[in-house]
Amino acid sequence: MSEKTKVAIIGSGNWGSAIAKIIGSNVQEIDYFDKEVKMHVFEEIVNGMKLTEIINTTHENVKYLPGHKLPPTIVAIPDVVEATKDADILVFVLPHQFVLSTCEPLIGKIKPNAVGLSLIKGFGEENGHIQLISNQISSILNIECAVLMGANLANEVAEEQFCETTIGCADPKAGKVLKDLVDTPNFRVTVVPDRQTVEVCGALKNVVACAAGFCDGLDYGDNTKAAVIRIGLKEIIRFCKTFYPEPRISTFFESCGVADLVTTCYGGRNRRLSEMFVKESTKSFTDLEKEHLKGQKLQGPQTAQEVLVLLKATGNETKFPLFYAVSQITKRELEPHKLIDYLRNEPED
Repeated sequence: MSEKTKVAIIGSGNWGSAIAKIIGSNVQEIDYFDKEVKMHVFEEIVNGMKLTEIINTTHENVKYLPGHKLPPTIVAIPDVVEATKDADILVFVLPHQFVLSTCEPLIGKIKPNAVGLSLIKGFGEENGHIQLISNQISSILNIECAVLMGANLANEVAEEQFCETTIGCADPKAGKVLKDLVDTPNFRVTVVPDRQTVEVCGALKNVVACAAGFCDGLDYGDNTKAAVIRIGLKEIIRFCKTFYPEPRISTFFESCGVADLVTTCYGGRNRRLSEMFVKESTKSFTDLEKEHLKGQKLQGPQTAQEVLVLLKATGNETKFPLFYAVSQITKRELEPHKLIDYLRNEPED
């Protein structure tokens, strides 16, 4: 690494801006980090001005994180190649649908010893098979990539309410640096070596949150939602054991596991829009995204479809009835109330 460790953030939505607030503050406090953090911002016109200009002059992302000031160390850059130039740490925090199109321009343009940190929740796809986003980034850019997942609703993180998060990183030295970058008294970081399990938990909890939202839309009670969360956790663990053998059971009890699952099933956009999906039965998730998310994307419905591809290809549909039901409901190929019939068929491990 260079004398001062340079950091770049790729993504500037709600979560990207919240984590930029932490990173921009921490680099001022820790001597070995460079004091300028470039943040790649997809250029948009907001109130007649470029979003990058607004961020760089007012130090606020007025579209995706209004009301919260970003540290002056954060510099918004519209060109992803320029934003990542000479960076030692690349923090990826963008919708998983855009990983390929964002990473491809960076091929051969980043430092060979750079380290990635993915905050992206979802799966990639390659030749009809799903792929962990961290593996996808590593494959495209030929760098090591750790992950950060946890019970971290972006607005609460930005408000500096106490929470925890989990970094999955096999390299203890890199894990220490990444923890220094994001750890605060109110954003408590635990580092574990079980990267794959951390990332799978972060992706699949959004599918379970859709099921929780369907239950809310149907006016089911807390007992039913508790059953959805418990069964969802079982399917997440079963998924890891089936497709990513030998997960550390203790990882499911970190923030990336149980805590993130509970938070997402009671708050967050996937649960909220899934409830609307039931109550506004003529609308698709695409319609609801356009109406309510101001350009942001849902992860749960698409992740459910990606999981379905893998389950069908491996003949495992019956082992994951909740995941299968959500994949069908999100396409309106199954009535939401039929979810319960599938939950009744949850296999016993």
